[in-house]
Amino acid sequence: ITFDLPENAQVRLMVYDVSGRLVKTLVDRAVEAGSHVAEWNGTDDAGHCVQSGIYFYEMKAGAYHSQRQMTLLK
Repeated sequence: ITFDLPENAQVRLMVYDVSGRLVKTLVDRAVEAGSHVAEWNGTDDAGHCVQSGIYFYEMKAGAYHSQRQMTLLK
């Protein structure tokens, strides 16, 4: 998941399953301005592999908020 920040910001990037349950928190920290990549390896926060399927990721950075859909294929 790539994202660009025009200025330094507190960033939260989370992955949810189709039922809305939090699967994995990828980023939860202050991030400097610039281009960034957050990679999800298909595991949950406990380190267990999740099933193939549709997932959603949500990003919050300062006043910015976005939700997108992605497909995990194994």
